[in-house]
Amino acid sequence: MRTNRDWSNKGDAAVQTLRVTERTGKDGVLHVSIPLGAPEADFEVVLVVQPKGTEPSSATPEQRGWPPGYFDLAGSIDDETFVRPPQGELPKPVDME
Repeated sequence: MRTNRDWSNKGDAAVQTLRVTERTGKDGVLHVSIPLGAPEADFEVVLVVQPKGTEPSSATPEQRGWPPGYFDLAGSIDDETFVRPPQGELPKPVDME
C-alpha cells in the first residue's frame, strides 16, 4: 500500500483514511504496516478491525433488529382510487439582512 500524502507541513490538520484488506497469520496475529513517508513523525492512529464480508449494509432488516416483514408495507396501497390530497403551499421564507 502506498500513499502520496506529504506530511511535512506541521500545521496541516488533514485526516487521511486508508482502507486495506489483510490476512492474519497462522498464529492468528494481524501485522499492519502503513508507510507514511515521514520519518520520526508523530501520528495518531485509529484502527477499526472488522471481519471481511460483515459490512453493516449487507445485513438484512431482521439482522439489524427489525421484526420480520416490517418494511413490507412500504408502498403497499393497492387502491387505485386513493388520492393524496393537496398539501398546500409553504410559507414564504423570511428575508434576512
